Amino acid sequence: MITAGITLGLGQGLRILVDQGLATQSPDNLARAVGLFFILVLGLASGSFARFYLVSWIGERVVADIRKQVFNHLIDLHPGFFEQNRALEIQSRFTADTTVLQSVIGSTVSIALRNALMLIGGLLLLFITNAKLAGIILLGFPLVIVPILFFGRRVRQLSRLSQDRVADVGSYVGENLTQIKTVQAFNHQPHDRRFFAEVSERAFDIARARIKQRAWLTTIAISLVMGAIGIVIWIGGLDVIHGRITPGELAAFVFYSLLVGVAAGAISEVIGELQRAAGSAARLFELLQTEPAFDRPAEQDAGTFPNAITGDIRIDNLRFSYPGRSEHPALADICLHVQAGETLALVGPSGAGKSTLFDLLLHFYQPESGTIHIDGTDSATVSLAALRGCFSLVPQNPALFHGTVADNIRYARPDASQADVEEAARIAHAHEFIEKLPDGYLTRLGDAGLGLSGGQKQRLAIARALLADAPILLLDEATSALDAESESLIQQAMPALTSGRTTLVIAHRLATVRNADRIAVLDQGRLLAVGTHDELIQENPLYRRLAALQFREPPA
Repeated sequence: MITAGITLGLGQGLRILVDQGLATQSPDNLARAVGLFFILVLGLASGSFARFYLVSWIGERVVADIRKQVFNHLIDLHPGFFEQNRALEIQSRFTADTTVLQSVIGSTVSIALRNALMLIGGLLLLFITNAKLAGIILLGFPLVIVPILFFGRRVRQLSRLSQDRVADVGSYVGENLTQIKTVQAFNHQPHDRRFFAEVSERAFDIARARIKQRAWLTTIAISLVMGAIGIVIWIGGLDVIHGRITPGELAAFVFYSLLVGVAAGAISEVIGELQRAAGSAARLFELLQTEPAFDRPAEQDAGTFPNAITGDIRIDNLRFSYPGRSEHPALADICLHVQAGETLALVGPSGAGKSTLFDLLLHFYQPESGTIHIDGTDSATVSLAALRGCFSLVPQNPALFHGTVADNIRYARPDASQADVEEAARIAHAHEFIEKLPDGYLTRLGDAGLGLSGGQKQRLAIARALLADAPILLLDEATSALDAESESLIQQAMPALTSGRTTLVIAHRLATVRNADRIAVLDQGRLLAVGTHDELIQENPLYRRLAALQFREPPA
């Protein structure tokens, strides 16, 4: 408001300069008029500094808040959302769209507001200076508004499409770079170059169409406004010649006319940016408005476990189907009781439902029916933080993050001491190879643990699960990526790993689980049998066949 007001005040300064300085041919009057002009300029410069700093600050602040809000929402959504939506596309929205908003809020909105104030103030001062000439200017405004509305709507639609195409470009790049070894191993680069060129050209075509609409919008607005100003200068010049107005009034009127014209042109230009920002905001709000796939009690309303967890798990009539596959349930009427401190192995062919059972224990998905009780408490009634605090997970493909080795081990317990980190690493037989790394525990890992072997990643994941020290341990093919020597070391560490914990182990290699307290056999989502290795060899045909294939034992 201050800078717009001072800019408008320059018109009056110009009128005083012409009528009281130049027209009177008085050096004193000229000096006073020029002095007033410089005071206004100094105020304008100071106001512009404050405006630029404060508006840029609020742009950064708003975008930082939006990023935090979107991230906080995304990180709580269930994993199924990310299976149905490309994570790299979401990442592109998160970066590219917030960058657009940052530019608009930190710059474009300021320009729009300042020019809107100057447009309104300029029109008022035009009428104050000369109502007849101002009326002529006003007649041309409907001709400006119509194209702004028409082209503005088209720019917004094209802006949304443009951002979608930019997201396609970003996600395709990210996907190929994260899988670069596979790309190069199959000599897929020529195909990728062609496809990426097509994706980029589609983004360019949409952007070109958007730019063309904005160019037409700006051109028409400026042509109409400046045309009206030209007519006004001609009419006003005739009035000055005939003595109806002073030269200073005409100078001030022309100045205000130019301000109004420039403001109208600037507004027509920033409308395109604002429409683009509206498209970006809509994409971000789509993420923020994504509802969880299933309802749970709010964290503040959910209960907790009444006592320290011992690890007793009771599963009753559990049934679950993945979306769109209700005719083929992933789990059907599972009933299972795992006693505290017991080691239970889950075996069966691929697709039997073993990993799905882990997902339901961690409540990544909502079962269609049935219950899971932990120490007698229904897991659906407690907060997710309390529920997942009961478990330590070692996945089949260990997830490591960008950071140091120590950071990855203490992922579940960020406050763990260095001594605790090293103790967990020793039990997982990871300490020796960590010590040989360039910076030991402070060695920074690449994305997804780039630079480590599969066995080393797995041992870090086991150390992380150990340090979490949860009462229930979930091992999903925890030794699948290990060589024979590493697997032997892990087998030696298993007693310390499982001691005092309820342990559920998924394994395709039966040699790793034959010494479990009990073994549960699943097939096509159904629980076929539960027993020891020797009992199942005698009683269950599927287990007997799997054992015969792996141990070369003749089927009974």
